[in-house]
Amino acid sequence: MLDITDLRVTIGGRDILGGVDLSLRQGQVHGLAGESGSGKTMTGLAVLGLLPHGARATGSIALEGRDLLGLRPKELNRVRGGEIAMVFQDPATSLHPMLTIGRQLTEHMRHHLGLGRSEARSRAVELLAKVRIPGPEEAFGRYPHQFSGGMRQRIAIAIALACSPKVLIADEPTTALDVTVQAGVLRLLRGLCDDLGLAVLLVTHDLGVMSAVADEVSVMKDGLVVESGPRGQVLRTPSHPYTRSLLDSLPEAHAVPGESGQQSAGDGETA
Repeated sequence: MLDITDLRVTIGGRDILGGVDLSLRQGQVHGLAGESGSGKTMTGLAVLGLLPHGARATGSIALEGRDLLGLRPKELNRVRGGEIAMVFQDPATSLHPMLTIGRQLTEHMRHHLGLGRSEARSRAVELLAKVRIPGPEEAFGRYPHQFSGGMRQRIAIAIALACSPKVLIADEPTTALDVTVQAGVLRLLRGLCDDLGLAVLLVTHDLGVMSAVADEVSVMKDGLVVESGPRGQVLRTPSHPYTRSLLDSLPEAHAVPGESGQQSAGDGETA
């Protein structure tokens, strides 16, 4: 589905990514873990062609055999949002405060899919229901500030899914949320991955989050992937000392659960 090979990013002569290799598969969540500054977010931004000004990327980012690094800007714009979408850490900054939720959803679809106003509205309401926004018809005409943080993140996920992307990059999607709300958002991402056959890259510094939803886990340090493999293997029998140090730093209450099942994720949040 999406294969990243020897991805290197330099900014001002400084190496930010030193040769990242990752593979995302349809219907699976691939967790990308590591401390702040390890290169996790930069990897996601490189996939979308959203690197900072002056950054230079080399290597290969292949979406179903097509190298995204070689695309022209107009071609990449069609991929961005249409075939690959991203959910950012803080929904308060990713949603426009002066536009209704409905307008932000429908403009996205009308631009990429060429839908008419009525068809776009119907799909928007359907998406709001899919991400479990109460009263989707009424929510369509409301503004971001009228929703809780968790509901805003669900709306951001709906916008990301508006054009039926094949790949979803979720960059620390629960960091800005309360713990009880985090669980519901994680369960939603897992369910959407399973139901829609998405390939999801879940970027997080929290291995507890990773243990709840990921199928595969990669661990980054200093711009390199130091360990990668199935969730149970990486989190229960890590081979790299850095992975072990991350696991050892987890509070006992958030220790990685057994491989026999994923953590439950309830959500009692209201808008």
